[in-house]
Amino acid sequence: MSRLDLLLLSMVAIWGTNFSLVKVALRDFPELAFNAFRLVIASSIFLTALWWQQSRARENGTPPPPRVVPADWARLVFLGVVGHCLYQFLFLGGVKRTSVGNGSLILGTTPVVVALLTSIAGHERVPPMKWLGAAISFLGLYIVVGQKVEWSAGGHLGDLLVFASTICWATYSVASVPLLRRHSPLVVTGYSISIGAALYTLVSVPALVSVEWGAISLLSWVLMATSAVFALAFAYLIWYTSVQRAGSTRTAAWSNVTPVVAMGIAAVWLGEPIALNQVLGSLAIFTGLFITRRA
Repeated sequence: MSRLDLLLLSMVAIWGTNFSLVKVALRDFPELAFNAFRLVIASSIFLTALWWQQSRARENGTPPPPRVVPADWARLVFLGVVGHCLYQFLFLGGVKRTSVGNGSLILGTTPVVVALLTSIAGHERVPPMKWLGAAISFLGLYIVVGQKVEWSAGGHLGDLLVFASTICWATYSVASVPLLRRHSPLVVTGYSISIGAALYTLVSVPALVSVEWGAISLLSWVLMATSAVFALAFAYLIWYTSVQRAGSTRTAAWSNVTPVVAMGIAAVWLGEPIALNQVLGSLAIFTGLFITRRA
């Protein structure tokens, strides 16, 4: 297993744990405020890292990184709006209005959507074996959550919002490829998440003003900060690094493992039981990931 695979495993572990972490924190932390603080903290980390990198380059006399030209800024703004601001609003709105089963199943289509967009954009040729691996992983996701999906009329809006957030994340991943040919993952992630955080916070100002800050526990503040540092800053950097080195399709395949990790963490932390169909579905997910990786 390569170093990149180990990083992707740590990313999956972080995102899987993040589900239970967020669920506990949101017991007394308002959703918009929680997400706004996460984005501000994560973007601050990235901007500090970029400043430190540029300072070190000047001190050591090393060549500076490629300049971000106006065309790059236009693409970074697009990534910030779609991949951070709009995605966060759609995801939160969708999860609030639909069942966990529906949301998990729809988000499980991310590798298929990424592969389709990658093929359309011409960034990668997606061979039949990768499509097969994505299909098997999606089947595993259906085995895990599909039997509990409830297709109610009232949940259609939530389902559409979650699916729209999936398209945003897939577009965010594929649209970053041209930028990653010229710039480091730190530059692309740092600037795009900062733009998205600024827009998200600006739109959330009315909700932030009405928050009763004294009702938020210290534990929730700690969990929010932990989620910002690891689930956003560290994990996002791994995602973009993998997109740059391994391509969008192979990177997206790892997102199918996140529900499996989340299920295990929730069983230990929140006491949620693990059923036989979840075990069988997990095996199918890992089989699909193995086929995609080998392809």
